[in-house]
Amino acid sequence: MRHLIEPTDFNDDETMAVLDLADRIAAAPEMCAHVADGKKLATLFYEPSTRTRLSFESAMLSLGGQTLGFSGAEQSSATKGETVADTARVVSCYSNIIAMRHPKEGAPLRASMFSKVPVINAGDGGHNHPTQTLIDLLTIRQRMGRLDHLTVGFCGDLKFGRTVHSLVNNLVRFLGNQFYFISPEELRIPEYLKEDTLHPANSLYWEVSSLEDTLPKLDVLYMTRVQKERFFNEEDYIRLKSIYTLDPEKMKLARPDMPVLHPLPRVDEITRTVDDDPRAAYFDQVQNGVYVRMALIMALLGIADPVTGEKVLKC
Repeated sequence: MRHLIEPTDFNDDETMAVLDLADRIAAAPEMCAHVADGKKLATLFYEPSTRTRLSFESAMLSLGGQTLGFSGAEQSSATKGETVADTARVVSCYSNIIAMRHPKEGAPLRASMFSKVPVINAGDGGHNHPTQTLIDLLTIRQRMGRLDHLTVGFCGDLKFGRTVHSLVNNLVRFLGNQFYFISPEELRIPEYLKEDTLHPANSLYWEVSSLEDTLPKLDVLYMTRVQKERFFNEEDYIRLKSIYTLDPEKMKLARPDMPVLHPLPRVDEITRTVDDDPRAAYFDQVQNGVYVRMALIMALLGIADPVTGEKVLKC
């Protein structure tokens, strides 16, 4: 039995196989309409979510399966003191696969240790968001035609941004990628990302503060919001929340083929006037979310690709 807890739980070949399957599903989603008949996905979301939870549910329904679960800790037995371990034990009796989002880092890993079915980390605190990473990789590959030799800029909340941490963890696995981390001093990437990921991979990276100066250098721009829910001090949030705003004037500084990604939701870090720019890729990410999660559910349940007849994960 396999789980997806960390972005690197799948090796390079497995990651590419999931992306390839997602591409085939995107081209003909009807081919998978009944591959998960009789299977159940449990969505255990201890934090609010729109895109992630609904796209998981949409993915399972699109595969012919069913869903159950909760969308807030107050709707679960956590309010009675039940541990994550016990919840995993219980819910794995009702379902075939679990997707968990939790504000505490490591909670999905803890759940996977006690679950009888595969567990997918749908975001744990400011740590990781591996399914969003697969979506980001698919979107970048669709736009750029490759995942190597790219200059990628990450802008905004890089300290608490779990999507940033997860994506960097995967992009360092591809040759020639280099990174610009654009943020104020208070929201720079955490030291563990440098020590555990960037330095061992000998990745070139720069920590800068100016979006305008960096834009012309980038192949890909990944914007993030400043996350109010991660701040302990509201004054700090108010001071930093609008420090970067991507608008049409700034987009003139960027390369004509530079896609703009964002895990959403956005607040004011990308103006609505950018949405019509053909480089805006964030709603493509949303659509890709369903296809990637369909592919991932199939992979972890051991369901063969209807086209190739092969399973994505060999063990």
